[in-house]
Amino acid sequence: MTAVVAAPAVLAVRDLEVGFRTRGGRRALAVDGVNLAVAPAEIVALVGESGCGKTTLARAILGLARPSAGSVLYRGEELDYSRRGLKAYRRAVQLILQDPTGSLNPRHTVYDAVAEGLRIHRIAGNERDQVIGALSRAGLRPPERYFLRYPHELSGGQRQRVVIAGALALEPSVLVADEPVSSLDASVRGEILALLLRLRDDLGLTVLVVTHDLGLAWNIADRVAVMYLGRIVEVGSTEQVLGDPKHPYTRALLSVVPEVLQVEPIVLVGEPPDPTRVPAGCRFHPRCPALAGGSAAPVAERCRAEPLPVLSIEAGHHAACYLAPLD
Repeated sequence: MTAVVAAPAVLAVRDLEVGFRTRGGRRALAVDGVNLAVAPAEIVALVGESGCGKTTLARAILGLARPSAGSVLYRGEELDYSRRGLKAYRRAVQLILQDPTGSLNPRHTVYDAVAEGLRIHRIAGNERDQVIGALSRAGLRPPERYFLRYPHELSGGQRQRVVIAGALALEPSVLVADEPVSSLDASVRGEILALLLRLRDDLGLTVLVVTHDLGLAWNIADRVAVMYLGRIVEVGSTEQVLGDPKHPYTRALLSVVPEVLQVEPIVLVGEPPDPTRVPAGCRFHPRCPALAGGSAAPVAERCRAEPLPVLSIEAGHHAACYLAPLD
């Protein structure tokens, strides 16, 4: 499934597969034939349950996991996995982890934490000015007040801002944020999301947010890609995917987010995604509420047996579901 974007993609994956060996020696795919593109200054949310493959996909995008097949492209060029190529790429594509405490060395001051990337990449210029600029853009002002502080002296939100400042110091074009606010108090979550939106608007940053939280996606993303068992099952603008979801899996995820859809919660039965046990036909069919309730009767046998198609619902909105055109 190829996402429709308004401009040439800054970051894209094409027919991407990431495999691993089970304890029994069998090969399984955590990411199975994924296509996804992110345009300049766009925020895309990659959502799904734990085990769906989204973190593995993010690791492959960052060059931390080598694909079994397919390719990662940055500005139209395939990722160079040489040491020099990865170093240059990781300066341009920066990772923001969910746990700022684990991301920061407790023995490093804020100044050293932000300057670390500058030193590793040997960035020319006045280091102090670069650190000041990065801290200011991350919302830690006046920046000099934080220079000599250690992580344990900061709040959770301040620690996450230091992590973001460390990424900004390298002047990247892309941020990959893995559950960027999941470890923060509710009162701080909105501030960090507002910061990411401001960085997109002020610096033209492209952002891929990996999350299980569709409420977060609703508040920050331009587009949403929903992942299940290694594949993208629905993708489109936030209004399309979260306002008018076409895949039963998307609907189930949304049903427990009251601020998005006012519907009764949908309880998914069966086992969560397991890439070592991929069913025939639609991968979601063993847990599909539509099949269980009988509303999928016209296409039920196809759901259980036939390879899954990718259907275009409307411009930019795609869903991998036989039921989508029946809505």
